[in-house]
Amino acid sequence: MDIFAFWITLFVCMAECVYAENRCPEVMQQLLKNGFHRDLLIRVNFGTVDEGTGSSIVAVKVHLPKGLYVDPYELTSLQMHNLTQALVITDDIDLEVPEYLATEVSVLIYMRPDPECVSCFRAILPLHCRYHRPTGSGGKISVVLKNPEILISSQKSFLSMECLKETEIEAPCSQKDLYICRWDSMKFKPVSKELKLQIPVGLKHHLTLVCMVTLATTILCSSLLLSALFKYECISFVQTSLQN
Repeated sequence: MDIFAFWITLFVCMAECVYAENRCPEVMQQLLKNGFHRDLLIRVNFGTVDEGTGSSIVAVKVHLPKGLYVDPYELTSLQMHNLTQALVITDDIDLEVPEYLATEVSVLIYMRPDPECVSCFRAILPLHCRYHRPTGSGGKISVVLKNPEILISSQKSFLSMECLKETEIEAPCSQKDLYICRWDSMKFKPVSKELKLQIPVGLKHHLTLVCMVTLATTILCSSLLLSALFKYECISFVQTSLQN
């Protein structure tokens, strides 16, 4: 009987977990554009709409690996045009360093209601790929973008308790108001798997050729600039002499 009761209890618990998971929000991540400069689209679908949904503030915390970064100056420009509400948590982002010298970046994005879905929130974050160290075989390197962390601040709870994690998180209340608020971290159903970006890498045996071409191009361009500058100064000198 004890074994039978154990299996019945286990079956009931698993059924409750599956049912609770099905009631939790769905989260979808999608990469837009191609190349080294992409846009990350994140959409959260609660599935239902009530008073609590409309009064809630939803944010997403994105953890970027060393191979990806955000440009704080670009985000500031987008915020001025009211195109995004992203807050970079990591300090001192170096935009120039390659992947092997970079550090991981965390970004907090305050989501907005999706005009195409009444029960959805969405956010777009511009991403940029870093250059990687050249390899012997070349090709491409995969950079994995893990699932984000979904946060919610609501005066009226409308989510099932099974969809809320036990721990609360402290984070700025908004992108403009840096006062610290308490947020609930949500469990969710990922619609898609972890995203992978394919980043091209160079070949080590091309190093000498690249250095020689770069040096030759630099010398040629500098010579052309000096030549143009010298001609301009000569013409200005002759014109000044004739006027005098």
